[in-house]
Amino acid sequence: MTISPKLDVVGVGLNATDTLIPVAHYPSRGSKIEFRSAKVLPGGQVATAMIACQLWGLRARYVGKVGDDIAAELHRSEFSRLGVEAHLFTAPGCHSQQAFILVDDGGERTVLWKRDDRLTLRPEELQRDWIVNSRALHVDGHDTAAAATAATWARAAGVPVVADLDELYPGVEKLLNSVDYLITSRDIPGRLTQEHDLRKSLPVLQKRFGARLTAATLGEDGVLAWDGKQFHYAAAFCVQPADTTGAGDIFHAGFIYGLLEGWPLQRQLDFACAAAALNCTAIGARGGIEPVDSIERLIATGARHAPAFT
Repeated sequence: MTISPKLDVVGVGLNATDTLIPVAHYPSRGSKIEFRSAKVLPGGQVATAMIACQLWGLRARYVGKVGDDIAAELHRSEFSRLGVEAHLFTAPGCHSQQAFILVDDGGERTVLWKRDDRLTLRPEELQRDWIVNSRALHVDGHDTAAAATAATWARAAGVPVVADLDELYPGVEKLLNSVDYLITSRDIPGRLTQEHDLRKSLPVLQKRFGARLTAATLGEDGVLAWDGKQFHYAAAFCVQPADTTGAGDIFHAGFIYGLLEGWPLQRQLDFACAAAALNCTAIGARGGIEPVDSIERLIATGARHAPAFT
């Protein structure tokens, strides 16, 4: 078997084709509303994070599954254009994952999505050297069995595992036992622990699964993280949002970038918040991925929302 070259980060998880539909406001039930345009753009949690990491100078690898449609060619060409090493399996006879995203004038999005079960990435389709020949693994947990296999290999090889969890998929606790940096959406810690105060649920999660860090992203309220000893908080940056699609994906990419740069945790969180904020100023999951120096400039000079935690 040919051994894959060692890259900086490998992602195992979702890709999607997003149709972005800007509207003045979210339509009420039974109404008609004019839309301004409809743009078809590549997205997906892990796929987008790997693109961002590559654009910031890291060497990225992506593993996922697509259908046998035009959308699959869009993903292949985009990974190739940007230099991401992509291992894309094809599910014959089905469409790639797709989403229709309504974006209102405040930048808030409403997502309608569909994914054929045949797009599920299976553990036996993975190759161990894709995972262990990297400096970090990023998973979203959707194809839980494959993600858990990759995370187990990574943990055994000393490769840190970062997880972007926005839903509780069946069997996800097996995956979480091999996650080092668990960064979820706001509601996940409470749903896992039945304790809805993040200052209580994040330590419980960290102790239960043995992660180095548990954190929750909070949109305009920033991010709260627990490292096993103390809390760390970063407030969100004030920007004029055009579209919040992909904000969480880019946050995770920013966290991974800072992790591999060896930065202190607070700087990682600030960089991730700034990268996510800038991405929200353009349309699409990858529309506002800015260079590292632009992100650093926002950190140095940008205004922030009022802290949600002290």
